[in-house]
Amino acid sequence: MSKSVTIRVDEQLYTALRERAEGEGTTVTALITRAAQDAVRDPRLEGAAEVFRAFVADNADAFDAAFPEDAPARLDTAGRTAA
Repeated sequence: MSKSVTIRVDEQLYTALRERAEGEGTTVTALITRAAQDAVRDPRLEGAAEVFRAFVADNADAFDAAFPEDAPARLDTAGRTAA
């Protein structure tokens, strides 16, 4: 069940929110909701995806050697399967 929250913003901020929402193809409500979710996100998760990607990149060869039948195809920088 969702709860309604009412906030007051000045005209300039509302205009900026509306323009940003339109530019992203969303609504002001969705934009503010996303900002609120970001505000309460656990800070320990910040950067977690980058750390994980670096770990995988640094250890991919070892995983591939240990499990050669499960090794995924490598992609080049354009996202195509590398030869």
